Amino acid sequence: MLNDFTGADKVYIACGYTDLRKGIDGLARLVQQQFELDPFTNTLFLFCGRR
Repeated sequence: MLNDFTGADKVYIACGYTDLRKGIDGLARLVQQQFELDPFTNTLFLFCGRR
């Protein structure tokens, strides 16, 4: 469920399948390592699972 994210500076959409079983820590690590971005900024990251 999404809250009100109208204050987000940027929105990034990860194309393709992402293993959501990684949990929040694994997804934050993915943002840092693969996208070379800081997951703790005022940014919204969207990931898609298989379904």
